[in-house]
Amino acid sequence: MIKLQIVGNLGKDCIVKEVNGQNVINFSVAHTERYKDRQGNQKERTTWVECAYWTDKTAVAQYLTKGKTVYAEGAPEAEAYMNKDNQAAATLRMRVQNIQLLGGSGVDTPAHQQSGGSSNYNQGNQSNSSYTPASNNPVSSAAASVASDAADDLPF
Repeated sequence: MIKLQIVGNLGKDCIVKEVNGQNVINFSVAHTERYKDRQGNQKERTTWVECAYWTDKTAVAQYLTKGKTVYAEGAPEAEAYMNKDNQAAATLRMRVQNIQLLGGSGVDTPAHQQSGGSSNYNQGNQSNSSYTPASNNPVSSAAASVASDAADDLPF
């Protein structure tokens, strides 16, 4: 499987639709890369990813609003087409399997309400998606435990 991972900001509020009896949350994520060219000039390049999150639980949709920062991962798909100026163009899409709310414009995400961390909306399969606050995540809890143990061993 090829996996695409992106951290970026939502370009607009998500749209929830029902297709053939299944719910899909559509949203777009923009990632801006800043770099310097060979002449030392500051440049920016923004990549947009159109996302489709197929899930039975659409509660996350209320938090997927313009400007929010998210981490999303899933299977990528590229499509080439001719734009309105008859020039070749391409669209990058992703079938989302996991999404984490990272914050952004405002503090009304479940992460800020519940744990102050990020929130996971993970889709193992289409009918069994679930919401898991980061504080209940065994991986992040174990990492925090290891980090606190390591801090006790520091000589300063």
